[in-house]
Amino acid sequence: MSDIIDKEKAQEVLGNFSAQAEKVLDDEGQLETILKGAEDRLKTVPNVGQSLSRLPLMLSLIRSYIAKEYTNVSPKVVISMVSALIYLLKGKDLIPDKTPLIGYLDDIAVTGIALKLVEKELDDYSAWRAQRSPDE
Repeated sequence: MSDIIDKEKAQEVLGNFSAQAEKVLDDEGQLETILKGAEDRLKTVPNVGQSLSRLPLMLSLIRSYIAKEYTNVSPKVVISMVSALIYLLKGKDLIPDKTPLIGYLDDIAVTGIALKLVEKELDDYSAWRAQRSPDE
């Protein structure tokens, strides 16, 4: 997938959605629509394999951040995460989704690179979740 889009191009694409992501973060209804849409998209994108395997964790981190349960993450990182979701759902595709066999590759590539860029934050969040007691 790195042949389709590189890290720099993915960061540029994500940067194009950062202002919109900031607005979405201020509107819980719109944010929840984006989060549910990403969950639905994950079910429909074929053969995601490892590329998007941590997307559910990212969605959970965003929800925990918004609920102020988990705040050990930079707002800029959360904006980047939401930017990736907006691209996944609404972005002007580099490769149209309707293109047979390869239509979802850019979605998977951009989102996969975004997940790699926030890998440490996802690891920290995962450890935090594991340490929480069940009744919290």
